[in-house]
Amino acid sequence: MIERSHRTLSVGAQCRLLSISRSSFYYAPLGETERNLALMQLIDRQFLETPFYGVQQMTWHLQNEGHPVNVKRIRRLMRLMRLMPIYQKPNTSKPAKGHNTYPYLLGGLRVDRPNQVWCADITYLPMRRGFLYLVAVMDWFTRKVLAWRTSNTLEADFCVEALNEAVHRLRPPEIMNTVQGSQFTSFTWTDRLKRIGARFSMDGKGRCLDNIFIERLWRSLKYECVYLHAWETGSQAKAGVGRWINFYNHQRPHAAHGGQPPAVVYFNQIETVQQRQRVA
Repeated sequence: MIERSHRTLSVGAQCRLLSISRSSFYYAPLGETERNLALMQLIDRQFLETPFYGVQQMTWHLQNEGHPVNVKRIRRLMRLMRLMPIYQKPNTSKPAKGHNTYPYLLGGLRVDRPNQVWCADITYLPMRRGFLYLVAVMDWFTRKVLAWRTSNTLEADFCVEALNEAVHRLRPPEIMNTVQGSQFTSFTWTDRLKRIGARFSMDGKGRCLDNIFIERLWRSLKYECVYLHAWETGSQAKAGVGRWINFYNHQRPHAAHGGQPPAVVYFNQIETVQQRQRVA
């Protein structure tokens, strides 16, 4: 927005026109300390084991493990990581201002074919000197990861990019299920879903089990890939996640499908549905 080498306007003049201070333009975020990054990794591992731990319980757990932390620090880090315990609690994942949340549509629904229901969620990816966020779009019936993106911010754009890729490559879903975070209640996301004709479904607040299959995906990804590496850069993390997701889709046996990988089940089911339609 501000051009350092503008031919007629100085940086100061541009800042005044945009009503921002020069100091804010020159400010460079310091990022998290090594200590906080180490704590975030410990919190992430423990949360996979005990997703009902709130801020106070997580603080006690870390203190019992010998880490001198307080509630204020753990609350900030858990909010930064988007971790929401499965009990009802004060809202730490607020919907976008001015936008509505939607009811959970999957309770009692029989999901028996690909592209009937998709789900999406965001998780935290630790690196050696920082962290990224990962969004994935998954087919609920086959558990196939249809698209994914990484980002160093929690803006809605990278979520919409993943959705666009999935819609471009495949047929749109009948229902899209997400959490109630601001990315999924934003105008950018909801407008895209309306244009493809998908119905909205959202998890109950503080109920990660409503989106259980993608929560299981995060657990497998963390233990089988993320925690086995200490990525230095975002590009390394992205490449590593890409390799694992390709393995997960095409090679990793899945218990829900009798040992068949999700991609095999997905494309076999799509072919079966198409054959039935041709016969009909």
